Order: sequence, then structure tokens, then C-alpha cells
Amino acid sequence: MSGDTCLGSALCPAAGHKPKAGGLKGGSLGNKYVRLNVGGSLYYTTVQVLTRHDTMLKAMFSGRMEVLTDKEGWILIDRCGKHFGTILNYLRDDTIALPKHRQEIKELMAEAKYYLIQGLVDMCQAALQDKKELYEPVCSIPIITSPKEEERLIESSMKPVVKLLYNRSNNKYSYTSNSDDNLLKNIELFDKLSLRFNGRVLFIKDVIGDEICCWSFYGQGRKLAEVCCTSIVYATEKKQTKVEFPEARIYEETLNVLLYETPRVPDNSLLEATSRSRSQAAHSEDDEGFELRDRVRRIHVKRYSTYDDRQLGH
Repeated sequence: MSGDTCLGSALCPAAGHKPKAGGLKGGSLGNKYVRLNVGGSLYYTTVQVLTRHDTMLKAMFSGRMEVLTDKEGWILIDRCGKHFGTILNYLRDDTIALPKHRQEIKELMAEAKYYLIQGLVDMCQAALQDKKELYEPVCSIPIITSPKEEERLIESSMKPVVKLLYNRSNNKYSYTSNSDDNLLKNIELFDKLSLRFNGRVLFIKDVIGDEICCWSFYGQGRKLAEVCCTSIVYATEKKQTKVEFPEARIYEETLNVLLYETPRVPDNSLLEATSRSRSQAAHSEDDEGFELRDRVRRIHVKRYSTYDDRQLGH
């Protein structure tokens, strides 16, 4: 047999059995192979491998440190055995293929530090640094902290802009039973759209505005549309604030702002195809494009409607 073999935790020493301590010397082990129980994971390897480098393992197996063994002769090491096979491979070859995930590399580095294997520690540190430099956020969402910052972001952006204003605390009435769920749905949709159109649209979050939940859509520095998701409803004895989730309308307006991607002048044929006003068909293409650029569509969902949100029978 060559190499190490993890035999699993089924061969761990029996519960309640007291290990015995003793000093081991490389030449006194008798057999070429030694048996290691590392945190319940069992390995076979040679004394030659364990003493190749000046590490804690060399101190253990050259007689400088006491080691614990069970009644079956397994040498006990009180550490996690998950990465011990990788430790042995490094001791054999002076190099290994490191794990792909940062967390596993950190775990391996912790074990290498415990066993005083400096070369492996250096490999792990270099790999973690490389992964840190390669890391880039999938999507970056600026959060508005002042009106001036919002104005500067929108005016300087070469992309269309979608802004979600949400401020649940900006309300003097109680909320209807579904309002909190709908507010969360609006935020979730914003996150999905920001990932889907990342690189094509600038998405902005606003938590300082006067509205409770409102979407705004900009193209070439101008506001094109607004979808207000809040309304006041009248219950039997009091007013309440209701938050809607007009998903289809939000999708439509997001797709509309894509018409204002670079080049700076929108495609008039696309503007004509997406225009909802057929009465403007007789206008020239230039006039229609100018009119759509300057018009802001403000959509308010059931604003100031009479609505009782309670279920029947209550």
C-alpha cells in the first residue's frame, strides 16, 4: 500500500477507552507505515513522509514529543481530519492543488499553521490574495443621501436610470394588512431588475424622499415616468395607507427606458412603436420623439380610493 487512506470514522477508538501516551522514535515504530487517527478520520502514511520537513509532525514522529495511541495502535491527533490528506500530499510533493473556495483555503491554512508547515501557509495566503484581487461585485447600487447627489448621479449618467424610493416610516396612518408584503415585493423586484439589466441601466435606491414607495424612470437626464405604489384607503372608521405592487407596469416602464440607451438620440421608429397614444400618429417622427422625451407619465395606483381591506365576516 502506498499513500494515505482515509478509512472513515467507523474505526475510531471505542468510547470510554483511555488512550496511552508514549514516546515514539522513527526507528522504533517497527513497520514502514504508521496509522493515524486525526479527529476520527483514519490515515496510513510513512514515517519518512511525516519527518521530511521541520514541522510539528516531525517532532512527533522523531521522538521529541509524546504521542497518544489507542489499544489498537492508532496514533491520535486531536485535530479536524478534513484536510489532513492534503497536508500529507504537500509533505510528499512540496506542492498541491489548492481548493477552489476561499473558505476551504482558509480552513487548510489554519491546519497548516497548527502543524507549522510554513510553505503551505504561504501558498494559501498567496491564493487568498489572488482571489481577493479577482473579486468584483456583480452589481453596484448607489444609495441616495441628498437631493444634490441624486441630481448629480442622474445628470452625469450615460445610461437610463431607474430609481426606487422606499421609506416605510414616512407615514401618519396605519398600513393595510398586505402593505408590508407588497413593499418587500417592490424591493425584491428592484434587486432582480438591477441584476438583469446590470451594465445597461443605472439603478438607484432612495431612502430620504417624501413618498413611501415610488418608482422613477429617467432617460438622457429627463424624468420619463413615475409609478407611485401608495394610496390612501378609507376603512370603516379610519384612513389607512395601502402599498401596491404593480409588477407589470414597472416592467413596462423599465423596458421603455432602454430606448434611451446610447446613442444619445432615441430611435424614433422604436418610440413610435411603443407609444400608447395613437392619436399622435399623424405627427412627424421628429415631433413625436421630442414630445415623448419631454413628457412624464405619472401613474398612481388607486390613489384616494374607497377600499375596505378587511376580510368578509370580520
